[in-house]
Amino acid sequence: MLDEFATGFANFVPNQTVTDTMTNIFTPLRAALSVTALAALGLLLTSASPAFEPQPELAIGAKAPLADALMMNVNGTQMSLNTAAGPNGVLVVFSCNTCPFVIGNGEKSDGWEGRYNETAAFAKENGVSMVLINSNEAKRDNHDSMEAMKEHAKTNNYGMPYLLDSGHRLADAFGALKTPHVYLFDNNMTLVYRGAIDDNVSDADAVESRYVQDAISALAAGKPVSVSETKAVGCSIKRVAK
Repeated sequence: MLDEFATGFANFVPNQTVTDTMTNIFTPLRAALSVTALAALGLLLTSASPAFEPQPELAIGAKAPLADALMMNVNGTQMSLNTAAGPNGVLVVFSCNTCPFVIGNGEKSDGWEGRYNETAAFAKENGVSMVLINSNEAKRDNHDSMEAMKEHAKTNNYGMPYLLDSGHRLADAFGALKTPHVYLFDNNMTLVYRGAIDDNVSDADAVESRYVQDAISALAAGKPVSVSETKAVGCSIKRVAK
């Protein structure tokens, strides 16, 4: 009997009704399995990708975020943007120790760091304080550690606070992407300028438009800043996945 059953099953050819029924059963099942597989693959790829998504850059007219957040200065004290601010505002510059746009590149480029002290002095004359912020969390074990920041500030005779932005919280809140990346706030901590220091990173003597100094002059005179946004040019801030 078993042999007869096996022979009959092997020779069985389904009629059209059976074929249609099987198609109706298994086609949706295959589709469901395909969707599930694609969803699982998407989840896997998402998990393997960096979790960081840059926030939109802070808009002109916006208030300074995390203005009370304390950050460690290279002199061992802690300060926030609010405590750092001068009577007319504060100039925030995201910076670091190694980017060629900051420190220069030999004879090819001066870099902007050589203009930091000049900019800070000009800002101070106009009632604006300047702070440097290091948000390069991915380099905390070497080039942008607190010890490296202290040494860099000493070597370059920084005349302004140099603060460590732990976990790049401030950079994330600002939407800052570059080093250097500049943000100027008035005495109400309202953003009036963002972008670059001036129009020539390579040659300080060839600068034609001093964006930051012009913005500070307008701010101190109680006038609108005519050029409130320029493109920040520099290295990317070295973030870590969260």
